[in-house]
Amino acid sequence: MDYELIDAGGAARLERFGEHVVDRPYPGALDAPQFPDRWPDADLRFDRETGWIGTGVDAAREGWSVEIDGLRMELRPTDAGQVGLYPEHAGMLPWLREQVEAREPNLSVLHLFASTGLLTLTLARAGAAVVHVDSARPAIAWARQNAILNGLTERPIRWLQDDAFGFTSRELRRNRRYDGIVLDPPSYGHGGSGRAWRVEADLVPLLRACRRIVASDGFMLLTAHTEGYGPGDLRSTLAGALGHPAGVFEHGPLVTERDDGPRLKLGAFARWDGRST
Repeated sequence: MDYELIDAGGAARLERFGEHVVDRPYPGALDAPQFPDRWPDADLRFDRETGWIGTGVDAAREGWSVEIDGLRMELRPTDAGQVGLYPEHAGMLPWLREQVEAREPNLSVLHLFASTGLLTLTLARAGAAVVHVDSARPAIAWARQNAILNGLTERPIRWLQDDAFGFTSRELRRNRRYDGIVLDPPSYGHGGSGRAWRVEADLVPLLRACRRIVASDGFMLLTAHTEGYGPGDLRSTLAGALGHPAGVFEHGPLVTERDDGPRLKLGAFARWDGRST
């Protein structure tokens, strides 16, 4: 994987994404940096007041690509301080592949809040037919470019700019069913229709709607980066919204780490495998 967590501290993290070393804020990194001599290596630095600065900014805005789990992902700096890849999701990819490969061919998976498509492309490459839903048109275009980059344009992927809750509700009325559902909801945001999203108020109703369109022996993966949603909380939320079905529930932190240095908890996951145990 063309990613490395170099250091963290002083409310920031230092990461290498392929050819670029990135310094960007992370409020959870409260300790002092362990490798202060490495921070001058950053050629991209994000400041909440001034945006991106550094010697690599102009080149990075043209885009560059990194490899993660055999997929090429195009990156570029965004106004929100992101680069188009959440490296903490890498730990979820083997489980998603196993869910697809262990089931019947051409199973259908719904991916909500799908962003730039790492999980969508992982599912599609493993053999799933994927419905990729995001409310932001630029994110859809970015994800489609990543599909082109990986030669996956012939895979059965539907690219939809839509509101997650609205789309799920319409799928229920259309009597559509999915073998799996993957969600990575933000803390807050707005759907394509202008509908406000607040995870505290809207996550459980969305999960309850998902419960009605996912197969009884299907699977779900829920990830979150919202403060106050620890792994146990996320598992309880998912299990309760699904009605505590049969199958296996698992939960844990979303992390990036280096063997001799920091370990960052960047969120949490909860997942359900509905196959009989």
